[in-house]
Amino acid sequence: MKIITNLTFLLLIIASCSQPKNEEKQAETTGGFPEQAKDMVIYEVNVRQYTPEGTFNAFAAHLPRLEELGVDILWIMPIQPIGEKNRKGGLGSYYSIQDYTAVNSEFGTMEDFKNMVEEAHKRDMLVILDWVANHTAFDHAWTEIEGYHNTDSLGNVTWPEGTDWTDVADLNYDNMDMQNDMIEALRFWVKEAEIDGYRCDVAGFVPMEFWNRAKDSLDVEKDLFMLAEWDEPKMHEDAFHMTYGWGLHHYMNEVAKGEKNADSLVSFIKKDLERYPTDAIRMNFTTNHDENSWNGTVFERFGDGHKAYAVFAFTAQGMPLIYSGQEAGLDERLAFFEKDTIEWGDVKYQDFYASLIDLKKNNPALYNGEYGGQPEFVDVGNPMVIAYSREKEGNRVDVIINLSDDVQSVSIPESWNFSDVFRGAQVSASITELQPYQYFVGSKSAGNE
Repeated sequence: MKIITNLTFLLLIIASCSQPKNEEKQAETTGGFPEQAKDMVIYEVNVRQYTPEGTFNAFAAHLPRLEELGVDILWIMPIQPIGEKNRKGGLGSYYSIQDYTAVNSEFGTMEDFKNMVEEAHKRDMLVILDWVANHTAFDHAWTEIEGYHNTDSLGNVTWPEGTDWTDVADLNYDNMDMQNDMIEALRFWVKEAEIDGYRCDVAGFVPMEFWNRAKDSLDVEKDLFMLAEWDEPKMHEDAFHMTYGWGLHHYMNEVAKGEKNADSLVSFIKKDLERYPTDAIRMNFTTNHDENSWNGTVFERFGDGHKAYAVFAFTAQGMPLIYSGQEAGLDERLAFFEKDTIEWGDVKYQDFYASLIDLKKNNPALYNGEYGGQPEFVDVGNPMVIAYSREKEGNRVDVIINLSDDVQSVSIPESWNFSDVFRGAQVSASITELQPYQYFVGSKSAGNE
């Protein structure tokens, strides 16, 4: 059962009588979230590593390029001050929060952050903030409040059980005062900086009752987009619009290593579509900050097939994610606890990812969640090649991808006859083999043959 404070209930009543102007305008043009996010692409911003300066202002200079890339949601990794007690490395983990309502001075000031958000909004980009609700730094002020954190038998504040996160203190969600303070901290950034939502770190470690209660309170302020770093259907009961496609990502890595084949991806997606509610948006990716730093770059994990797997992540289902530097061919594991600036060079894959985003936005068959078409898989006679079509209201996309580093024979359906959107090649049943990591994508809009 949801727990709603008297204050929250009163605010909900007030909000229903006097809707903010920005929400009135949004209601006129969309149905709010998740519908508003139906054709969006998300981009993860690592402020520390994005530029030599590692500041909001320096990152803001990249906004025109990101606008050209076509991304819609900027997920900003945690920006709060980082704990010093039990710190890992020289600069510490972004996810060790010392003060929920302050800005890490290494990144700039609160005004700098607010200006960055304003500039993003001018370019019709949403800004969501990474939120660490499960734990704080060991020198967060809440560690001095009895009952706010979990403790061992001797009364010492502990790190999260079953992890090696020795730099963070595990919060106690049995304490309602702590929950109330956490909700107020979430409301702070919406009111103060006008952010548009949250990406919630290890969301499954935190009780769903809290998330649902927090969402009820946040709805008073603004219609927010909520992303859970978790891969369970329960996250979509109320609080979250999008969840991580961790399972599909791990399968992709295993296919790339030759441990699974493309048929396993088909089976996984079919089961995933059955497990999750129709309005759930699933986030798919070939990399993110965790994968890059701890498991390797896309070149380490996918080799020469990194583009083929990106095409799959963009077209199979759900909302695709691009991580900082991915469009520049980031080929190093960025240090997690130190300064390690991304080398941008000529941003050599900018056009590739821009073309994928353009394809997604211009064909409703590729829209996110229930707003796009579900993949209908096609048997082309080879377990290392995946092929599928997606259709929505007369719009159609056909995709065939060789997910291996070998030439593969294929039997393309007689009904397939399209021009590849990337290279213009004509794709039909006359094609009987695909080169290593070769892919073709056909796109047809309603009313156009």
